Amino acid sequence: MRLVLLADTHTFQADLAGKIPDGDLLVHAGDLGRAGDAEELAEVAAWLRSQPHRHKLVVPGNHDALFEDDPTRAREIFDGLVVLIDEEATVGGLRVYGSPWTPRYHSWSFMKERGAPLAAVWAKIPAGLDLLITHGPPKGVLDDASSYRGGTWAGPELAGCEDLARRVELTRPRVHAFGHIHGRQGVVEKNGTRFVNCTTSECEHAPVVLDL
Repeated sequence: MRLVLLADTHTFQADLAGKIPDGDLLVHAGDLGRAGDAEELAEVAAWLRSQPHRHKLVVPGNHDALFEDDPTRAREIFDGLVVLIDEEATVGGLRVYGSPWTPRYHSWSFMKERGAPLAAVWAKIPAGLDLLITHGPPKGVLDDASSYRGGTWAGPELAGCEDLARRVELTRPRVHAFGHIHGRQGVVEKNGTRFVNCTTSECEHAPVVLDL
């Protein structure tokens, strides 16, 4: 199974023309839009449908407001694609779970306070997964946000979630894919899990390809 993983396209998906590798499963790990309204998301959904991959899966991010404000309407827009919001699915024979939440920063979508509120969300992640998709990273893994200094970022340099890191260490998925932190695209392996920051950083980078 060849996975093609991307995130943080932020409506610039046209810039990826000719840069989407072939594969079996195309995964978008959130921040499809900027405002994340119906008009933006309809354009992204049409673009995803135009790709040749047999399976297509979406987990929203903090810039995809319609998924939190009107999830029924958002799912209608993405009809025919697998959308995961704190839920599990079997896709191409793989056990997959997706969750959009990130630690609170400003007032974007799908954000909760660190500690108990996020720990309760991550407690739903089951063991035995082939692929875990979250919009944000676990703390200490491809989550260095220091490159944001000098802009609007005033959060921690390691911006990932501590409680997510603890849950992933406990449940040990084969692959954990995420985005959210631009400029840190990469793959690392730790304790039997391959961690993938698949950000495209507003389509400046091609997706990440991973074989399972």
